[in-house]
Amino acid sequence: MIAHVINPGTSGVKLACAVIEPSANPALPGQLRVTLTRDELPLDAPPTAADIPGLAQRILTRTQDWAAPDAIVGRGGLIGKVSAGTYPVTPELAEYAVQGERAQLPGNLGGPLALAVAQERGVPAYIVDPQSIDELLPEARETGLRGLRRGAQFHALNTRVVARRAAHEIGKRFPESRIVVAHLGATTSVTAFENGRAIDTSGTGPDGGPMGALQSGPLPARMLLALVREHGEDGALHLLAAGGGFLSLAGSANLRDLEARAPSDPDVQAAAAAFVHQVCRAIGALTGALSGRPDAIAITGGIAKWDDLVDRIERRLAWIAPVLVIPGELELEALAEGAGRVLLGLEAAREWKAPAPAGS
Repeated sequence: MIAHVINPGTSGVKLACAVIEPSANPALPGQLRVTLTRDELPLDAPPTAADIPGLAQRILTRTQDWAAPDAIVGRGGLIGKVSAGTYPVTPELAEYAVQGERAQLPGNLGGPLALAVAQERGVPAYIVDPQSIDELLPEARETGLRGLRRGAQFHALNTRVVARRAAHEIGKRFPESRIVVAHLGATTSVTAFENGRAIDTSGTGPDGGPMGALQSGPLPARMLLALVREHGEDGALHLLAAGGGFLSLAGSANLRDLEARAPSDPDVQAAAAAFVHQVCRAIGALTGALSGRPDAIAITGGIAKWDDLVDRIERRLAWIAPVLVIPGELELEALAEGAGRVLLGLEAAREWKAPAPAGS
């Protein structure tokens, strides 16, 4: 099977031609082998809904020499609370993606772009594990204040494919495993997967998660209120999501710079110690959300390339479960695998329905 993959971002559209084959391991029927040919379409400015027709034509021209696709798959954005899985892109879904919740986010253009390209190619279009996945346990939603409930904001696309790969690596099927995944990068999240479902998460950005390269990590309530009084709501949210972490404590969010300074710079050393502590504490907390000991703990994201930090995390947590390191991000692979599971008949496609209007 061949899938063309589209993952839009603020400065470019990542593209891939994916060759998708079933695994030779009969014990793991959901495992796939994906080979990618990668490319990227640079952009002068963050894309908007108005750019979709022109971008689709540029993608068609860029990929015209690739093998003919069996499907086009794009990144799923915020399309209302949905279950994990692969969704056919309908005109209704594409329209909602560019008019609904936080429609200005580049990820919301993945589905509409996939549909526009697929219509020209005469093949189906899909999105996989959209950003608005929400499968939390009811008890994980409660905050302790009536009427205030948590949602599931985390690195859904990458953490799910990493959880699946971690399960396969230890010889288990993803729907029959318990995996904790820590995505460590500019922003962070730690998520507990049980039987293929993300039952609880730390959240990410200003909503939670340990510190990252830019993310501050959780603050005590009094400190948070003081931050809002000093900087206003928007300023406080920016500091929590993009002005904290290593940037605030060590003056840089660049991984290579931080790693090079670490042996001699007390600020980097202190920030690294705080980072390791917060990550381990968050993983321990999410382990407690599972019904039993996890089968594996997986570390992923850009900071997972910092060997010393990962080694320290592994030494702290190895007594809980095997710690697997899958650095970077596998978003293109995740999109291709999701489409492949449907194309190969390993998984049924899900049906998307527009969310009910607020208050209805």
